Amino acid sequence: MSNTPMAANPLTRAVLEIDEYASTLGWDQPARLFALVDSASLRAQEPALADQLGLPEEAETAALTPVEQDEIPASQPLDEFLATIAWPDAVAGCALTVERLMLPPTAEAEVPIGLDDAGLARWVAEHPQRQEVRMTVAVLRDGSRDSALRLREKDSATEVLTGAGLVPGLAEALAATFED
Repeated sequence: MSNTPMAANPLTRAVLEIDEYASTLGWDQPARLFALVDSASLRAQEPALADQLGLPEEAETAALTPVEQDEIPASQPLDEFLATIAWPDAVAGCALTVERLMLPPTAEAEVPIGLDDAGLARWVAEHPQRQEVRMTVAVLRDGSRDSALRLREKDSATEVLTGAGLVPGLAEALAATFED
């Protein structure tokens, strides 16, 4: 992706590439799951797939290629779906991009007591300080993690926030897909 900013390491580059891809699809999209595969291995073992993905002939030895997986079932909670996943050995890591509403930490004290999940979701959706955010979180088998956050109101590649610990709960859920 030509608009993807250069990043220091292959995992961050993969996260930013997925974020850029998701941004081309627009907002209000379903969650998307990606396998992260070693680019050089993919080129060697699956040349037709590598060509289809636009992978250069001389893939960087440390580069990761995101491969989008089948659609995540909308009827199943994300955590339940992730608990059903097991990756083959050829997959070096995985990533997920998902949109959510978030509130500033100061709003925590305002949450009405006794709301069920649906009530809480309604309350957050109606809160005047809510922010729509797209989170892209990736983990590798070795435990490495990275993530990117993009706010809808600041929808620009230059405004994407990256960091390993931005969405720890989702990173834990993705890491669990590699446990035996």
